[in-house]
Amino acid sequence: MKRHLTDRFCAGAKPRHGELQTDYFDTQVSGLALRVTQNGHRSWTLHYTIGGKRKRLTFGTYGAKLRTAKWRKGVLDHHVYPTLGSRPIAEIRRSEIVRLLDRIEEGSGAPMATLTLAIIRRVMNWHATRSDDFLSPIVRGMARTDPSEQAGDRILSDEELCKVWKAEAGLSGDYARFLLLTAARRTEAAQMTWAEVAGSDWTLPAQRNKTGVDLVRPLSRAAQAILFALPKVGEFVWSVKGTTPIGGFTELKHRLDKASGVRDYTLHDLRRTARSLMSRAGVPTDHAERCLGHVIGGVRGVYDRHEYHAEKQQAFEALAALIDRIVSGSEGDVVQLRGRGKR
Repeated sequence: MKRHLTDRFCAGAKPRHGELQTDYFDTQVSGLALRVTQNGHRSWTLHYTIGGKRKRLTFGTYGAKLRTAKWRKGVLDHHVYPTLGSRPIAEIRRSEIVRLLDRIEEGSGAPMATLTLAIIRRVMNWHATRSDDFLSPIVRGMARTDPSEQAGDRILSDEELCKVWKAEAGLSGDYARFLLLTAARRTEAAQMTWAEVAGSDWTLPAQRNKTGVDLVRPLSRAAQAILFALPKVGEFVWSVKGTTPIGGFTELKHRLDKASGVRDYTLHDLRRTARSLMSRAGVPTDHAERCLGHVIGGVRGVYDRHEYHAEKQQAFEALAALIDRIVSGSEGDVVQLRGRGKR
């Protein structure tokens, strides 16, 4: 049975009458399904075919974000299936995986190669638990990045920032610049609607952010210029047709990488870079943290969404001004940013 797997549907989904469990397949992502049992358990599964045999991989229980399953499916579609998708899993050799990782590292960067390896490893390990003879060809040392370097501390240098900012990548380029100017998480911005924008304020509703309270982001003039240059074709701001939010972050990032020539970073690193730039622009720590939507000092219970509005507005304008100086080359002698920043 196919359904659009929205949060509303998934939260109330039950097995069909007379069934112990039911798989509801998504109408948007091929092979993605929500499995619901009579005891109320809900889990994400991905159904795929390898070597002519139908397989099912469980990603976790419902409440893990749907975008995680979509993202993993996107990685498989883009990086793995074209090369190994038709091969029986037992015949895939370690050298083939190494060559695949080489190509991914060259085209999309070492972190993407390592993330892809992690997905392949999970598929291999799942198959090994169900086979007496299968041994996974993946061994320690195949990752393309050091685990100690994956703690989430990547910040773009000024040179990299300029290349990403100036990348002619259409909607992907505008989206990346908006992320830098707002320090928003990628999905917060991607699912943004025009209804959330009032004047120069963008109000991120409680159900779409990690704090559980409404978050008001005063948009800088630079962010407003990007936003209001976009065509209003429907409900969603970042959308090709307006009926669905922008998705396919793997492909979006690939287009951005190709246009900018900068590959070894993630979209979340743009948020981290923006946070570090705020500090560099002299924004007080508490104000910068509130711009990112972090709850300060246990004030969740008495949070006023307009609290520190003026301070946040000044912070975002300071961020935009610094980015403009860096991109225009008028910042002068500055320290290249590669230190540890905020998530």
